[in-house]
Amino acid sequence: MDRPEVLVAVSNPEHVEQLVRSASDLARTMDGGVRIVSVVVKSHDSPFGVFSDETIIEEYSGDRRALLDRASRVAPEDVPVDAEVLVARSVEDGLLRAVAEMGPAALLVGWHGGGRRRSDVVLGTSVDALLRRAPCDVYVERIGRIADGVDDVLLPVAGGPHVRPAAAMAKAVAAANDASVTALAVAAPEDDRDRAAEWAANGRAAVEAAPGPAVEVTATVGEADDAIDALVAAADDSDLVVFGATRAGTLQARLVGSVPRAVADRTDRTVLIARASEAARTGLRGLIAGFRRR
Repeated sequence: MDRPEVLVAVSNPEHVEQLVRSASDLARTMDGGVRIVSVVVKSHDSPFGVFSDETIIEEYSGDRRALLDRASRVAPEDVPVDAEVLVARSVEDGLLRAVAEMGPAALLVGWHGGGRRRSDVVLGTSVDALLRRAPCDVYVERIGRIADGVDDVLLPVAGGPHVRPAAAMAKAVAAANDASVTALAVAAPEDDRDRAAEWAANGRAAVEAAPGPAVEVTATVGEADDAIDALVAAADDSDLVVFGATRAGTLQARLVGSVPRAVADRTDRTVLIARASEAARTGLRGLIAGFRRR
């Protein structure tokens, strides 16, 4: 496929609409398409292990094909869609292989959030692996409430390369829904407010520079002792929150790992986390290490 693609992974029929809709919004702004994939896991001790991948796809993937058919019907008519079943030893292996072979511009996966996690796991073992290794922009969307229309998109910002993909998704969803975007930087009393204002202005500029039609975007600086409280309050006034992952810094540190999870746990709004392709190329171990330190 010559056009840029957004690769989206689906496994649960109940989550198809949410994920394919976000992928389609992003693909539309790229003048690209969506490739929907579903991974059949062939573990070493599975009865499937005696069959070839081709046999599994041809004879034992009926439910996955039905899922892909349903997912394809969800996509809007103006966005080209391809769909296929993959066979791999694990979900992450299948998706990483698909990224390597297909070269998509972005990968979108679902994240269930909540629940108890091991101390060395950030968003989940599969999601962590994709964040570390996928050499394209990666979007992780918290599975949950599907917004009944989108009027306001919140873009928390604190600098760093991940603002770019976060701004791209925020603009894509806003453009699809005739909504507005607010680039918000939250400064604690001890923080440099001018720096926060610069982050907010840069967030607005990133939205304006992202592909797609112009949308209404504003830059806002808030001041609060607790960034999570401020972001939850702002999220509750929005329909969608798009975080850009960030690796270092003081205020920046609050916008990664524990903060998106904490905000997601305290709001019923749709939450997305974006990770830039540049981070994979420059070594994402620091990002994950940063997650784990928080």
